Amino acid sequence: MLEVKNLNIEFHDHDAPEHIVRNINMTLKYGEILGIVGESGSGKSMTAMAIAGLLRRHDVTTSGEIIFDKKELLSAKRSELRKIQGNDIGVIFQEPMTSLNPTKRIGWQVEESLKIHKPEIGKAERYKLVIESLKNVELDNPELIYKKYPHELSGGMRQRVMIAAAMICAPKLLIADEPTTALDVTIQLQIVKLLQRLNREQKTSILFISHDLSLVKSICGRILVMHDGEEVEEGVADEIFNNPRQEYTRELINAIPKLEKPKL
Repeated sequence: MLEVKNLNIEFHDHDAPEHIVRNINMTLKYGEILGIVGESGSGKSMTAMAIAGLLRRHDVTTSGEIIFDKKELLSAKRSELRKIQGNDIGVIFQEPMTSLNPTKRIGWQVEESLKIHKPEIGKAERYKLVIESLKNVELDNPELIYKKYPHELSGGMRQRVMIAAAMICAPKLLIADEPTTALDVTIQLQIVKLLQRLNREQKTSILFISHDLSLVKSICGRILVMHDGEEVEEGVADEIFNNPRQEYTRELINAIPKLEKPKL
């Protein structure tokens, strides 16, 4: 479903060009969950945003190929990308409070993609689909949440709203860019289980971006490790953890906090 070939990303907003991503290659199959892991600044989010078509700026140069569902996205016209964004590719961002519009009610924001991509659907049917989507992400009282503003919800509830908005058009690919960063551990686990259920029930492919290797292991079948904009290694999650080939990967694994039994 997704194939990235020799992806390079350069920024030109400084005196000298800054090479953010270098020669990244990856594939993602239908119904698969692939994790991209690495420390802050490793280029993982930039890679995800390039796949989502969100790097179209005058000071950014991209090269290589991003082939999604047999379409090449890097060279696609803006009008062609708009048909895909929010419809075939959904995105969950790191911080829902800054991603959601504080002046718009939740219902308006969840149904926005329907208005753009499915204009033939009437108002009553849109309302029904939004309520179903809010229920599907396990939000209680969806009719009440429909009328609320983002600041009236908790962080976990706002992230569920973001997932509902990203999934409203039943995309083939869901890009989850650090979707649990601003949440406590208990809510993180709930969001991961929710994404796993959506993947299992709706067969949505997921690209899961995180700096937390243990979290990635809990949800992803395969893992791509990035460092300084480059691919360090890629493989099945269990193999990466049990037999890492590169020193950087071993350092990431060793950095995972370990609970020690109290001495008696």
